[in-house]
Amino acid sequence: MYKLHKNIIGEITIVERLSDNAFIPFDPANTDYTKFKADLANGVALEDATGNVMTSQTVTEFLQGLQ
Repeated sequence: MYKLHKNIIGEITIVERLSDNAFIPFDPANTDYTKFKADLANGVALEDATGNVMTSQTVTEFLQGLQ
């Protein structure tokens, strides 16, 4: 499971892998980021920045906006 985090101005800029509390930047060269996107595509849960689990449709829309 993953959780999104916002920066001070409210932009989602990083994701946390909850299994080990690792913070993953949105960087296509980062292997954890690549795995994050693959995990989401395979149905792994994603929490929004307020801690609510996102629906599969919302996750799909979020993925479409990523690099």
